[in-house]
Amino acid sequence: MARNEPLPVDPIAEAKRQWELHGWMDAAVGMSAVTSVMRAQQIMLGRVERELKAYGLSFARYELLRLLAFTREGRMPMASAIARLQVHPTSVTNTVDRLSRDGQVRREPHPTDGRAALIALTDSGRETVERATAAMNALFADVGLPADDLAELVRILARFRKDAGDFADPEPRPDPL
Repeated sequence: MARNEPLPVDPIAEAKRQWELHGWMDAAVGMSAVTSVMRAQQIMLGRVERELKAYGLSFARYELLRLLAFTREGRMPMASAIARLQVHPTSVTNTVDRLSRDGQVRREPHPTDGRAALIALTDSGRETVERATAAMNALFADVGLPADDLAELVRILARFRKDAGDFADPEPRPDPL
């Protein structure tokens, strides 16, 4: 539910105070961190979704279109999209179904694997994602934190994600000859 005015007290700080009053000192800061990240995600996703609504897109549909637009030919195997988007295969299938119904993508047979399918960006999909990206870049240019705070936040979250097994450091590339 959207509010027009801020709450008079930070509910996460109050929850932390309650955790401490109940003797859960070891968990209070962690609870605050988890709850803060989840609330920040809700705020950011709300801003993103409001921006993308003008293009008939959810963030999931935008991400898939942008992923396809980054490829040389505007297409990729469904399995590659699933791996890169880090979501359940059913979610990607549903996203592709919706984008296909809207004429933004089409399914194509894989040229070498009869069991696999390619997702291909249509001209309409490319036009939509480019217009949506211009709007998203305006949002991304001002997310509400100073640049050095953003860099620190990304660094901390990347370390957290890496430690959680989300990704591994790539092998170093050899020096050019």
